[in-house]
Amino acid sequence: MSEIRNDGAPASVRVLLAEDQGMVREALAALLGLEGDIDVVAQVGRGDEVVAAAIAHDVQVAVLDIEMPGMTGIEAAALLRKERPQTRVVIATTFGRPGYLRRAMESGADAFLVKDAPAAELAEAIRRVLRGERVIDPALAAAALAEGANPLTARERDVLAAAADGAVNADIARRLHLSEGTVRNYLSMAIQKTEARNRTEAVRIAREKGWL
Repeated sequence: MSEIRNDGAPASVRVLLAEDQGMVREALAALLGLEGDIDVVAQVGRGDEVVAAAIAHDVQVAVLDIEMPGMTGIEAAALLRKERPQTRVVIATTFGRPGYLRRAMESGADAFLVKDAPAAELAEAIRRVLRGERVIDPALAAAALAEGANPLTARERDVLAAAADGAVNADIARRLHLSEGTVRNYLSMAIQKTEARNRTEAVRIAREKGWL
């Protein structure tokens, strides 16, 4: 809940915005600034800046994009949950994918919304998570249930992600400190689980479903 100011009025919710697109970030800040009980006290454009900014500005709610340089919003949410568990996390993303929703919830996020939702919904989500509620886009929740769990293991995701830029097995093995045979096995399993014809198609399918 919001604190009480000296004059007896509720203090504004202290919010951090993490979004790599400057214009989008500033637009969100301006819209949230119209809400009388929300104060955007910090803005960052990289995922690896989230925790430090949240601590420095005593943030109560962090609104995170997923695709950011340095660290994804989902990774930042998990780290924030570890380093500053009192800060609530709202994931607001363009990518309304069931796989992302599952991973966000597993990381400790309190809310998951798509960016094309009205700004009033984001503001209300901020208030609700501060009250201890969980807020999930209902259409995404239904899709996530229908889609089922991510079939890829953490290591299969690591190897598939490392292969996304066209790296050969030897390079992936060095990067992840694995043998080339192990890399081949993980890639084979990932291709099989995504029902793809090759690693390139497996990467595409996994990204489309939000598994990477």
